[in-house]
Amino acid sequence: MARGDFIRQMPESARDFGRKPTLYERLHIDLPLLAILFALCVYGLVVLYSASGRQVDAVLRQGGFMVLGFAAMFAVAQLDTQTLRRWTPWAYLLGVLLLVAVDVAGIGAKGAQRWLAIPGLPRFQPSEIMKLVMPMMVASFLAATVLPPRFLHVCITLAIVAVPTALVLVQPDLGTAVLITAAGLIVLFLAGLSWRYVMAVVVAVATAAPLMWQFVLYDYQKRRVLTLLDPESDKLGAGWNIIQSKTAIGSGGMAGKGWLLGTQSHLDFLPEGHTDFIIAVLAEEWGFRGVVLLLALYVALMARALWIALRAQDTFSRLTVGGLSLTFFVYIVVNMGMVSGLLPVVGVPLPLISQGGTALISLLAGFGIIMSVATERRRMLG
Repeated sequence: MARGDFIRQMPESARDFGRKPTLYERLHIDLPLLAILFALCVYGLVVLYSASGRQVDAVLRQGGFMVLGFAAMFAVAQLDTQTLRRWTPWAYLLGVLLLVAVDVAGIGAKGAQRWLAIPGLPRFQPSEIMKLVMPMMVASFLAATVLPPRFLHVCITLAIVAVPTALVLVQPDLGTAVLITAAGLIVLFLAGLSWRYVMAVVVAVATAAPLMWQFVLYDYQKRRVLTLLDPESDKLGAGWNIIQSKTAIGSGGMAGKGWLLGTQSHLDFLPEGHTDFIIAVLAEEWGFRGVVLLLALYVALMARALWIALRAQDTFSRLTVGGLSLTFFVYIVVNMGMVSGLLPVVGVPLPLISQGGTALISLLAGFGIIMSVATERRRMLG
């Protein structure tokens, strides 16, 4: 057998043994993941400059949050997966306590009480932290049980998910509550949840839908659902955002109107163009090609993350990375769905593109966890 064939047939861990680690490996950084994240963040700053009305301060502020986010990502990447798993229950407990603090003494804005201010620190949104902790908490619990999960374990998992979800719904913040719930349920599904349980949940939700409509949803949330079905019924009110967003997307065509030349956003027809509806600004100015470029970067990012999940060393790591990756996919689907009129408007920003500090930092910290898992094999080899 030729020497090259022998080396190719060796286990990857054996081939790596004795090889001098690169700088990125010593820093526990996955280079392809870092490159894609950096490209997305730069793309986001370019779009934000136009969406914010050419406000340099907004771009600089978002750039500052990106620096903090990448610093958090690098810091989290240095932690081994056992340390992450050991601290996960405490992070979950802290997140729940912070959500309780928001409901008791949080800062309100636009009819919602979602932020918390700690002396000496800028205000932040604890629910964003819970979107990161939830898949880790469910993964940590399920990894300690027999898989696929039994009925008792499913019930305990649903309770773990329900507590922070209920606290977020009280704020009220339906969009974030949906994402927190999705983060936990995705991990449960990846753990091998029986389709019988899945169908039972679907039937239960469908059965409880009328009661949820009557007793759980707020009036403004009901209006959003009704507006989705018929936005033309209130063109100057609840349907305004959807109508203007669809107009902006459609007017971009294939090539777009050109950077900084969008009319819907610059003439203030499009509300929240720098946050929830930033994809409409991108579509109007960069056209279909600009949206495809963004989607290509998203797909590359998720593909790399899922590949890391497949190569993970233990159940906790696989479930955590898989959960974080697919929850990231849910963020994209919900935002683009609501902006294009396919889903109700629930206030979910476009990840890594929309303006926002806490969301950006928590997302990048989540990718730090994925990088920690990606380099775990190298860490084990020393």
